[in-house]
Amino acid sequence: MRTLRLITLGSLLHAKHLSRSSLEITIALLVPVVQATLAIYLFRAGNQPHALLQAAVGAGLMGVWSSVLFGSGGAIQNQRWQGTLEMIMLAPRPPALVILPITLANALTGTYAMIATLAWGRLLYGIPLDFADPLAFAVAAPACVLALGMFGLLLASTFVLLRNANALTNTLEYPIWLVSGMLVPITALPPWTGPLAAVLPTTWGARAVREAATGGPVWPSLGICLAISLGYLALGALMMTHVERRARTAATLALA
Repeated sequence: MRTLRLITLGSLLHAKHLSRSSLEITIALLVPVVQATLAIYLFRAGNQPHALLQAAVGAGLMGVWSSVLFGSGGAIQNQRWQGTLEMIMLAPRPPALVILPITLANALTGTYAMIATLAWGRLLYGIPLDFADPLAFAVAAPACVLALGMFGLLLASTFVLLRNANALTNTLEYPIWLVSGMLVPITALPPWTGPLAAVLPTTWGARAVREAATGGPVWPSLGICLAISLGYLALGALMMTHVERRARTAATLALA
């Protein structure tokens, strides 16, 4: 119960902190809308009107992934700039339990991306929100967000070690959502991307949400997504402990 309380209160605290940043709010408001517009026009240009709902859902997932990726890296970087990263690492708790609320908070704020893209597509472009299984969609979308938050812990372990985390986040955003099939079908990609996509929770999470929206077996994909995410959570916890010790040894926690 103490661990659950720590994660819950930490996530709420960091979510409130993000809500005080005008830059974070501006990016969160504008980026999902831009991505949804591009995705909708892309599918319209390809004469696939039946896939417009899938495009809106895919754009929403892209927004959630961007929020987790840049939010996790940015949060670690902000803690380093403010001189509080050392205090976080010295807390009498495993480093993973202290960093996990940051990644979960970014995933929670990223849920706006899903809501915004669907609302934007419905109000401006008239896309009917005819979900094949509304109940499954209501379960799959939050589960996918939670899975991405756990995946963010593994990424955050690298951000603790690197002083310039933005250099890594800039290279991961588009390749991950492309390989995960959030917008472009995986079958349209080269065959060598198949094994890489299979080990990413983003692939199975995107598939579960898409199948809930357009029809298909939702629960197997969602189960695989959560199972892989738990594996990444355990790996992230081990990595966090390792890089925390290495960062102390190399004296790379602080800016100076």
